[in-house]
Amino acid sequence: MESSGKPSTAQVVVLATSSALTGLFYSIYKSRATTVARLKEAKKVTIDKDLSNILSETPGRCVPYAVIEGAVRNVKETLSSQFVDNCKGVIERLTLKEEKMVWNRTTHLWNSTEKVIHQRTNTVPFALGSHDENISAFVRVVRPLDAAELDLETTYENFHPTVQSLSSVIGHFISGERPKGIHETEEMLRVGDSVTGVGELVLDNNLIKLQPPKQGFPYFLTRLDYDSLLRKQAKSVRLWRILALVSGVAACSTFFYILWKRYVLHKQSKKERSMLEEYKEQQKKRMRELNIEESSMSPTSCTVCLSQERSCVFLECGHVCACAQCYEALPQPKKCPICRATIDRVVPLYNS
Repeated sequence: MESSGKPSTAQVVVLATSSALTGLFYSIYKSRATTVARLKEAKKVTIDKDLSNILSETPGRCVPYAVIEGAVRNVKETLSSQFVDNCKGVIERLTLKEEKMVWNRTTHLWNSTEKVIHQRTNTVPFALGSHDENISAFVRVVRPLDAAELDLETTYENFHPTVQSLSSVIGHFISGERPKGIHETEEMLRVGDSVTGVGELVLDNNLIKLQPPKQGFPYFLTRLDYDSLLRKQAKSVRLWRILALVSGVAACSTFFYILWKRYVLHKQSKKERSMLEEYKEQQKKRMRELNIEESSMSPTSCTVCLSQERSCVFLECGHVCACAQCYEALPQPKKCPICRATIDRVVPLYNS
């Protein structure tokens, strides 16, 4: 805290940052909590031969938010893995990431970073069918790439290290960047995988579709079962709630600390004004006792004897108010005649 009573720059930065983080974390927490609540309220639907009839009797021929579990079935063609034999799927994502070490000039350490330099996602129409092969009913999955959580299986992963030479090593140290290599991955949603879909279930011209909800509810396609998905989302809610609470406590603590410091400074300033007024009254009383006119007294006169020139600087308070003889005559422990602060040391004052 500065002497003016204003909070320091560091305190303002801490308060502003913690307040902003509290707002951000709380908004994420509320969003995740709403998602969990909606997942709990979602209607569980089973893929069977009666599903079409049930939807046709439902108002609007749709269930606004439904949970459905089934096995991935291809509609027509499938996608083949580019690296694994006999691996068929309906979604394929190829990713190339550049991994490198970057020199941090602040911490003087090499930090590992990665950057996606290429990503391609291929998909073909697919549906969710019953795990019972005897049931021919299926649900067509619409716009799967719009899912908030699209859970794909890593089918291939390889790291291609960068070839190092003496000249390149020298160049890396000069530039502050040291490439490690290229990380190549292939992820797929394979035919036959068990998938849990959460979204809007509609009956459109005898075709049952699972699509993103119109109400803005989150759309899920995950290889987790419903209970595992719910636990995962609930765990995320707890994490963001803890982060919001921690940042909120930090913001409140900083705010009350600033208020407390302002109160202490205000109280100290009030005490100093009171002592200064008392000192002035004592000085006037002393002048009346010595029959000295205020106009005839030099402004640099000692405040104790009112005759000698001031010649001492009292530390740590910094007041210049007494001559050397009066300072020596002060009782122990020696205190400043103006602010009553303990005198730690005295510096002689020389007037040129």
